[in-house]
Amino acid sequence: MLSRSSFTSLVVGVFAVYVAHTCWVMYGIVCTRPCPAPAQAQEERAGGAAGCIWPYLARRPKLQLSVYTTTRSNIGAENNIDLILNVEDFDLESRFERTVNVSVPKKTRNNGTLYAYIFLHHAGILPWHDGKQVHIVSPLTTYMVPKPEEVNLITGESTTQQIEAEKKQTNALDEPVSHWRSRLTLNVMVEDFVFDGSSLPADVHRYMKMVQLGKTVHYLPILFIDQLSNRVKDLMIINRSTTELPLTVSYDKISLGKLRFWIHMQDAVFSLQQFGFSEKDADEVKGIFVDTNLYFLALTFFVAAFHLLFDFLAFKNDISFWKKKKSMTGMSTKAVLWRCFSTVVIFLFLLDEQTSLLVLIPAGVGAVIELWKVKKALKMTVIWRGMRSTIQFGAYNESEKRTEEYDTQCQSLSAAFTYHAARTFGPASASYPHLSPMQPTASFPSSEMKGEEETQ
Repeated sequence: MLSRSSFTSLVVGVFAVYVAHTCWVMYGIVCTRPCPAPAQAQEERAGGAAGCIWPYLARRPKLQLSVYTTTRSNIGAENNIDLILNVEDFDLESRFERTVNVSVPKKTRNNGTLYAYIFLHHAGILPWHDGKQVHIVSPLTTYMVPKPEEVNLITGESTTQQIEAEKKQTNALDEPVSHWRSRLTLNVMVEDFVFDGSSLPADVHRYMKMVQLGKTVHYLPILFIDQLSNRVKDLMIINRSTTELPLTVSYDKISLGKLRFWIHMQDAVFSLQQFGFSEKDADEVKGIFVDTNLYFLALTFFVAAFHLLFDFLAFKNDISFWKKKKSMTGMSTKAVLWRCFSTVVIFLFLLDEQTSLLVLIPAGVGAVIELWKVKKALKMTVIWRGMRSTIQFGAYNESEKRTEEYDTQCQSLSAAFTYHAARTFGPASASYPHLSPMQPTASFPSSEMKGEEETQ
């Protein structure tokens, strides 16, 4: 058996190895090793699998961006497709954002799927006739349980409006329906990076299309769709009467390091969804990467890692303390009961509200631990007799009984103080509601409202 100090040292050592390995992996993702001596390799090698792979964008071709929509997941010709965006003289260095109206087919309105085909091809040539075109497919629809309509109690809605909203919530089916993704974010890797064919990163390789030009191998422009930018707040329910929906197409260049990092993050979010995370849970994870600066995100990772370490050590010490606790002398049993009660109530509330698993799982573990503490504090023993169980409580000794008496006296004094404080400050809080900490900030008039009053 390991002693307590050796086990703690082992945990700290494993944590240090984990942090070092994570830093090394992140460095390998952000800083890709280029092809050694690319100038010499171009002269000596034939550009095969063991040679260097050169960027086609280094030739500065004139490109064009075309976005089509179709209900089919794969297309072989320009049949049954709609062109929604065409950018001639496409500048890879310039970012843009355009909003277009997309016609919604009947199949999509009937809970079907609509796909977007994004082509990057030579200017003046249709993508079907361009042998050096690159394209990527992205669904413009996703399936999710409809979000119930929210009732704002601060705005003072009538009871009828609230009842109607509650009826809509009750009548809403718990079955997923088709939602429209109103944003489409495109990226192109613009670095003139020369890859080493013998150590080509697997994450980028699936997005690469290579062509043989003379004695060298070139990779065509790497087109990427930022799925992390598809947030739940941008989704729109597709009704049967909907004929057109807006789509915001945005483009920005991306570096190789950020591209590889984004690919890994998207794969991580997809893995979470495969493990049972809903669209809402995955959206919260997306917000961590999209709404946060990458450098601040790295700092947050280290802080969270150390917080996890300290939390684990505190958890281990708490379990060790209660495991060896044989007497409740000097400890409040009522405090343990109230803490358990509040923790279980919070967990049940989060469970009823269908809170994210990121919050629900830790709350559930905490509730189980508090229940275990109650069992230790009350000296409960479960005795099984066949299929029936009997719960027995242990007896308290004299010191534990004195502790309970002191605990009862302290709680009586605390309750008396709380009662007098409520009697003293309650009327003042009711008379001056704008000073009450329970009043929402919306009670303060805004500067715009004051300006309107002065004008009147």
